[in-house]
Amino acid sequence: MEELARLAGITVRTLRFYRERGLIPPPRREGRIAWYDDRHLARLRTISAMLERGHTLSGIAELAEAFDHGRDVADLLGMDSPTEETPVRLTPEELADRFAGDVTPENFAAALELGYLATDGEEIVHISRRLLDVSAALVREGIPLAEVLAAGKELRAHADVLADLFADLILRHGTEEDLPRLRPLARSVVEAEMSLALDRRLRKRS
Repeated sequence: MEELARLAGITVRTLRFYRERGLIPPPRREGRIAWYDDRHLARLRTISAMLERGHTLSGIAELAEAFDHGRDVADLLGMDSPTEETPVRLTPEELADRFAGDVTPENFAAALELGYLATDGEEIVHISRRLLDVSAALVREGIPLAEVLAAGKELRAHADVLADLFADLILRHGTEEDLPRLRPLARSVVEAEMSLALDRRLRKRS
């Protein structure tokens, strides 16, 4: 326990408090000896990063309880309704490899907050293969993962506005049942407008 607390940069008293609150899973026990491993250290670093971002211990404890006690991953990711996105299961090592070592505790906490990531046992689940692939490609192009995540957070607000606009349009002339069928049309409109907007931006710079 003392070694784990030292590596995590916290006191033993704080570590005991986290364990009592269920913020970290129980250690593996051999007789009277309790063994902690890298999973516990990663969890503690994530907790520290989330606290720095303004999360409360109660909120972190609720999230940790959900991860550790089998809440459905789709529910955790907000994907209990139909979706075109395909979740991706990764080991922590595979996730780190995708982003060339840029998966810091702070970035991991930011991805959790956005709902991009959840954990399911020993695996990490990403909400969308397309988002995962594009994010990794941007990092390979030299854009820091922290900035990719910040852009994703801002983009989500705009995407919600576009989704509401399209849904309101359909509901004025149809029903909820029409939304899934017409969803590809909404996506095509957004993709075309984005392409045209990029054309305009490039012409301004030339």
